[in-house]
Amino acid sequence: MPPGTLYVVATPIGNLADVGARALEVLRQADVVACEDTRTTRTLLARHGIERPTLALHAHNERAAGEKLLGELRAGRSVALVTDAGTPGVSDPGALLVAAAHRAGVRVVPVPGPSAAIAAWSAAGFTADRFLFVGFLPAKAAARRKALEALELPWPMIFYEAPHRVLECVQDLKARYGAERELFIGRELTKKFEETVRLPLAGAEAWLQAHAHRQQGEFVLVLGPAESAAPSVAEAERVLGVLLEALPAGEAARLAARITGVPRNALYRKALARADRNRGNSPPVTPRRDR
Repeated sequence: MPPGTLYVVATPIGNLADVGARALEVLRQADVVACEDTRTTRTLLARHGIERPTLALHAHNERAAGEKLLGELRAGRSVALVTDAGTPGVSDPGALLVAAAHRAGVRVVPVPGPSAAIAAWSAAGFTADRFLFVGFLPAKAAARRKALEALELPWPMIFYEAPHRVLECVQDLKARYGAERELFIGRELTKKFEETVRLPLAGAEAWLQAHAHRQQGEFVLVLGPAESAAPSVAEAERVLGVLLEALPAGEAARLAARITGVPRNALYRKALARADRNRGNSPPVTPRRDR
């Protein structure tokens, strides 16, 4: 018998109406629904009139439950993998089972849908062609600050944070990246008391402290991109001049471009022009006469 199929199914992050039609169809037909919390998933299933066997797979039993589910898959049964909210394996259990399924030759089918990170990114409005999904930072302050020190990238970054740590996290972001860098805060996304705001880090603490409820619920933070300083042409020419003392024009231009961010072609033209000027200023060469 060929192995069954593992469906990785995204479920709502808050509003139950956000579940997709394909996700519901997979949940109706699956032999087993593997879920982070059976009570949460049964609420979703009951909302849509679905009755299927469920099996708990969470952070504390993922390996043991994964072995049992792998046995179901090897026996030809289909398994729908869900978490309490969002997409399995994204700051949630599920990745170990998916990896084991791949190793066992089991077909893995994604059923995409809600994602808190992507929902926040779409509402943040930062213009960038890439971002870094960080997920949860370490819970302890020292470890969190150390983790932030390692994040030197200028791209936007997406964090998940717990309500009892969100204020400290925002304070650490401000200390690390500066008061002017912008932050999008998404609180309780898609839920009844959803709030979103985009503001400089300088004002983020005050926003969270303005009302008691603003430090409750689930948070997604999107740190905006660092403002890129325009490369200084004058500084680039200074660097180019130093490099030209020891290197040919092409190599000096290449290194100066890497150091300063000024385009290489522009620096190469300046290097050639400087070489021409130097030749023009050189004293005429007196032909040598053999004695």
